[in-house]
Amino acid sequence: MYAIIETGGKQIKVAEGQAVYIEKVAGEQGETVTFDKVLFVGGSDVKVGSPLVAGATVTAKVEKQGRAKKLVVFKYKAKKNQRKKQGHRQPYTKVVIEKINA
Repeated sequence: MYAIIETGGKQIKVAEGQAVYIEKVAGEQGETVTFDKVLFVGGSDVKVGSPLVAGATVTAKVEKQGRAKKLVVFKYKAKKNQRKKQGHRQPYTKVVIEKINA
């Protein structure tokens, strides 16, 4: 059984037991989070939401909070001697999908 959930402005296909990196959600390591924006549930019986599947939830356990590797953002204007260098580290949450309730 698998599901497509929406979190952090993105749609992610998840299955039970799968570890997924998602946009940062509130929660400490070991806590359980519930995703109620379920768009699709697949498997032996298929449920398609319009836009959400009524009553469907996905529960997951937070494995770790972290930040991705540094991304260098370099902006410049040619021939104007304007330069701006910035770094960015995107925060993420690693979760393990425990149960798909549909």
